[in-house]
Formats: sequence, C-alpha cells, structure tokens
Amino acid sequence: MKMIIAIVQDQDSQSLSDVLTKNNFRTTKLASTGGFLRAGNTTFLCGVEDERVNELLTLINGTCGNREQVVTPVTPMGGNADAYIPYPVEVEVGGATVFVMPIEQFHQF
Repeated sequence: MKMIIAIVQDQDSQSLSDVLTKNNFRTTKLASTGGFLRAGNTTFLCGVEDERVNELLTLINGTCGNREQVVTPVTPMGGNADAYIPYPVEVEVGGATVFVMPIEQFHQF
C-alpha cells in the first residue's frame, strides 16, 4: 500500500476530485497555500494499493495541466522598498506535485 500526496492548484481541485471519485479512489482534501505565489492549493491524500498507483498518477497527470499566469512579484522584505517597482512576470503554474510513500500499516476504525 502507498500514500499518495498530491498538491494541486485550486483551479484543478474540483476536476481532479470528480475524476478520482469516478474511478473509485477515496481521498481526503486539505486546503493549503503555496509558498512561491502564495496562492491557494488543494492537497489530496490518497491511500492506494500498489497495483493502482500508476493509474492514480495517470489521472492526476491528465487532469492537472500546466498554464501560464501573469503575476506581480511580492515587495521584498527589509531594505528600502521605495525604489522597488514590481513588474508583472509570466510564470508557469498548475500541474501537480506528487509524493508516493510506502505505508507499513493501515487501520480503518
């Protein structure tokens, strides 16, 4: 058994939840915040049998696509911010960050 932790952008959260439910994956969703863009994310926790790991990873990959987004950088902490002019930059967002971890024991009470 494996524990899959998938961190996805909020825009992909509902679509991924629907796809996982349709394919009989049980998940727990947690609200989270990303460090780089300080944007909302959703963290999915999924306990899956070893033989279904690749199926789950394929569903996550197919649902959580990358896209370009224009963001304004955050004003730097400390120092003089008077001369700092933040220019919008285009960054790639989306996709998923996925961790696959072995599970020694599983109990459901």
